[in-house]
Amino acid sequence: MEILDVLTNLAKTGRLGPVFSGADWSDVTAALGDPWDIGTMGRNENWPRLFAYGDLEVSVCRCRRVSLVCVQTWRDVVELPASIAGGTGTFQAGLKHADVVSALDRAGCPWEPYAPLTFGNQCSLTAIASGANFTFEIPEGEEPILNVVGLPGDGHDCSARTADQDR
Repeated sequence: MEILDVLTNLAKTGRLGPVFSGADWSDVTAALGDPWDIGTMGRNENWPRLFAYGDLEVSVCRCRRVSLVCVQTWRDVVELPASIAGGTGTFQAGLKHADVVSALDRAGCPWEPYAPLTFGNQCSLTAIASGANFTFEIPEGEEPILNVVGLPGDGHDCSARTADQDR
């Protein structure tokens, strides 16, 4: 499988295997194993936490639900769990805007420009089916290159706010 196939499937379905906004964290770790624990996303709290499976980053809420998903594509090589990406899970990065748009169009995945993240030296588009956002860096004098792909949060209002669950 190629990286564009993986990202196009994400754009169409809003999922990378067991990983999607709103997924139960225990289901993700049962399927993919233990991630790298990058740390908390707040100053004085234990949750939400950011975890990574290579270049797949997942924010997990205190209620143990996946709240945000992104794939970092700005590195030279993108590493994803082989079980969800096929093959080794290692892909060359440097995806150009035209290649991403062409792959989405071939897959029948409608998209539109995303104005809130289009400014300065970046541009962005959103896959309509899933809300997946593709944000590109525009190096001076060059074609835009994919920087990150993210899924929208599930918008839940976490009610799990007890001290026991914050540990």
